Amino acid sequence: MKSWISCAPFERLLNMEIVEASEGHATLTMPFLVDYAQGAGLMHGGALVSLADTAVVMAIKSILPPLSHFATIHCETRFLRPVRKGIVTARAKVISRQDREFQGQATLYDEDGSTVLVFSSTFKMAGNAKIRGVVFEGDSAVPNHEPIGPCRKPKD
Repeated sequence: MKSWISCAPFERLLNMEIVEASEGHATLTMPFLVDYAQGAGLMHGGALVSLADTAVVMAIKSILPPLSHFATIHCETRFLRPVRKGIVTARAKVISRQDREFQGQATLYDEDGSTVLVFSSTFKMAGNAKIRGVVFEGDSAVPNHEPIGPCRKPKD
């Protein structure tokens, strides 16, 4: 599981951790840090939405073969209460799949177990499993690429 998130610098920047991802469900956590706060000292909404979106991504990845590519094409967020401290937990699940589109939901909880955010989203799989310019570790079909950490980028 850790290799899934280690390929994404943005998620590492936000210190997200995959607690579990299997059978269309995922649980992730992210700490409240002052660096993630907006001017009033509350966790920035963008950081919370990033956690929710990533949790749904991990739920989807848990039911797809490796190297499948997909992206968020729609999302809706409802903020219910602020986060001022502690660890935020996201619980996500895949609701449905139709052809190349997935519907997902995530709920975020503060360290006291109160719901802080509800999130729903639609993802679409790429028509072609390969995305130009992105090569993952273990993809031997792409010549002249050298590894950079757990992900690889094409040589210039």
